Amino acid sequence: MRLLSLLCCSIGLPLSVMAQDWRAQQVEAAANGAFANGQQTVLLDSTSVEVSELGSGKFVIRRVIQINNEDGALANRVIKYDYDPLTAFAEFAEMKVYHPDGSATALDVDKVCDYAAPARSIYWGARQIMMEPGMLQPGDIIDYTIHKKGFTYALLASGESDEERFVPPMRGEFYDIVPFWVSSPTVRKVYRVSVPRDKEVQYEFFQGDCSSSVKFDGDRRVYTFAVNGAMPFSKEPNMVDLYDVAPKLMMSSTSDWKEKSLWFYNVNEDYGSFDPTPEAQKKVDELLRGKTDEMERIAILTHWVADNMRYSGIPMGKGEGYTLHNTHTNFTDRAGVCKDKAALLISMLRMAGFEAYPAMTMAGSRIEQIPADHFNHCVAVVKLSNGQYMPLDPTWVPFNRELWSSAEQQQNYLPGVPEGSDLLLTPVSAPENHFLILTANTHVLSDGTLEGEVTVNAEGQSDAAVRRPFLQSFADRVSRALEAELQRVSPQAKLVSYSCPDAKNYQKGPVVLKMKFRIPDYAITGDGVMICRPFVLSNLYSGIKSFMRVDTDKESRDYGFKDSCSRLVELKETMTLPKGYQKDGVSTTDSSTDINSDIASFSSKISSSGNTVTVDTKLSLGKRVYEAGDWTDFRNAVKAYKDLADSEFVFVKK
Repeated sequence: MRLLSLLCCSIGLPLSVMAQDWRAQQVEAAANGAFANGQQTVLLDSTSVEVSELGSGKFVIRRVIQINNEDGALANRVIKYDYDPLTAFAEFAEMKVYHPDGSATALDVDKVCDYAAPARSIYWGARQIMMEPGMLQPGDIIDYTIHKKGFTYALLASGESDEERFVPPMRGEFYDIVPFWVSSPTVRKVYRVSVPRDKEVQYEFFQGDCSSSVKFDGDRRVYTFAVNGAMPFSKEPNMVDLYDVAPKLMMSSTSDWKEKSLWFYNVNEDYGSFDPTPEAQKKVDELLRGKTDEMERIAILTHWVADNMRYSGIPMGKGEGYTLHNTHTNFTDRAGVCKDKAALLISMLRMAGFEAYPAMTMAGSRIEQIPADHFNHCVAVVKLSNGQYMPLDPTWVPFNRELWSSAEQQQNYLPGVPEGSDLLLTPVSAPENHFLILTANTHVLSDGTLEGEVTVNAEGQSDAAVRRPFLQSFADRVSRALEAELQRVSPQAKLVSYSCPDAKNYQKGPVVLKMKFRIPDYAITGDGVMICRPFVLSNLYSGIKSFMRVDTDKESRDYGFKDSCSRLVELKETMTLPKGYQKDGVSTTDSSTDINSDIASFSSKISSSGNTVTVDTKLSLGKRVYEAGDWTDFRNAVKAYKDLADSEFVFVKK
């Protein structure tokens, strides 16, 4: 689903150069028992790249895999390789299976299968080549080579001729991002790239060590990077993306991000991506009639594009990568991917008199200062009257009160603006922008039934989740969806009634939803004893409480971690028990908790008076992406919340 290109111009040296003997790696693997762990051992993982003056590439990929057990044989029953025929050509050049008895079986590469790759929402013609090595046994070794020409992920046809389709959009430039982490024990991993001697390439190896060299070979410069004895990367729950913590190589012939920003600006201006059309201008005038406030006008256009353009990608020619489809196409079709929604918003903002431009971003991981294109998403920026640029994302905010989704906070982006720009970072959104406040008045009947009313107040990302049934369901299904939410608390929960004024008018203000409910057998009853927990401490709107899915058992972490969004959760309840029941002073006493830090905080107060119990809690989580050093503060607050939510209150009849 990458929209904008990472030029993985891995190209190949002649096969004879790559056909090195892997017997030494086999001996090393046999001598080191650690390599036998797992279903397979990769003896050699080698990529050789030869870059042309135009930036296109020919490459050879070679893999030598030793099967360790039956699971490994099953995992390698089909060898697959993905490519995009719009910008690349790929084929199996050779495949052999070496057997423990010393014999070898050569596979007929003419029997390769070439199928459309599985796709959802984006149908741009990606394909897979597949080879079946036959029945494998533990001890077998698969040795195969793939030849490829072109580049990957840059979904843009830059010319008419067959050879032109292999030239990257930023003509003459080479850039690559090479993951050096492995999923199987790997004896040797090598990446070699040969570029014209006069082409300057900057590079950096992140988050690990490798052996490297730069050598001259006639009129070419050859870079080699290798790692020996690589073991699978040890992951942690909820950790940041592997690109942010695992070994990787980044290379680029582009001087800096400003050069890329200027190029991105010019390529779309030259193409006419944002040229106005009478039909689109008429809609802009209609939407903004009588509106003079700057932010209101921006919000109206952003939400109109977000809500009225369907997310669906089909190939439509040249504009499948850096070049965004034009206004006529986007306004007429009302369907496209992120770049199409961003392009239509930019066009409409310009027709309203704003300065607006496209921007590239990476949803999910960090972008480094080495300008190798690590982008998978397209957004827009608009210049405000104070001269500052503001990011807008119509893809992620359909029926959402935000203009830039806070699920994208702390995310790098690169605007394509006329003055050029460095890499930027979206700011943290304060927890108060994403509050979820549950306020309940409940009564426990003598048979254990719970009756009551809960008021749900929410804003930002929380608002979007609460409001979703009203905006994305048929009217007759809303009550069913709300009852399903109550049934997160108990399968027996019944919705009695609900009220949500302005449910569909999400731009008017934060959502306010009131639900009356009834839950039979909510409390466990006995001879003068009742056991239950306050309703607000249950699983209601657990989808919003993503922090509950963060594993807090670990006392420390080695890597950064993520939540879905910064968040403020307030829970308040007054629970009334049958006459004569009081909270058991032995098992549950009146208590308060107060944990404070800049990263996360939690406070709670539980009090009782007669047959009434009052709960008042607040959890504040300050970021979406956290550093490993934030773990203690985050864990303390979230664990305290979880411990309270897991508590059972005991009530006895006096």
